[in-house]
Amino acid sequence: MENTEAFFEEVRKGAIAPVQKILDEQPAFINAIDQRGSTPLILATYYNHVDLAMILIERGANIDAKDGSGNTALMGVCFKGFDEAAKRLIEKGASVNERNAMGATCLIYAATFNRLEIAKLLIANGADATVKDGRGNTAMDHAKMQGAPALIDLLETV
Repeated sequence: MENTEAFFEEVRKGAIAPVQKILDEQPAFINAIDQRGSTPLILATYYNHVDLAMILIERGANIDAKDGSGNTALMGVCFKGFDEAAKRLIEKGASVNERNAMGATCLIYAATFNRLEIAKLLIANGADATVKDGRGNTAMDHAKMQGAPALIDLLETV
């Protein structure tokens, strides 16, 4: 695809009007991949541009597309702790049980980075707490490694 660099820069800035204008002219950019393997949706959520992310989804962005490491947009917001973005992505149908190249899931990220509210949201939406990552650790194992008592308590109930 030609000239996606300027498009991705507008996505990183969260510039809704310029992104929409570019997509009107180049609709195929919706699922383009930047130099690091990220899609526009992954970048929008990484920078917590929730409104832009919702527009991208409405325009046909693949909600469960993966970056170069196998992470989805939802995995990124679980890692970063963006509660509202996580909620909106799940409402739009993002898979809570995708796995990245290391076998991690959204719930494993929530446990690893002590994101209690996101963990609650994931569990309420069917996240599988029994999944083990590539090192054989579950979300509970990660919560224990982080010394996160509230997460441990939550994970003991599932």
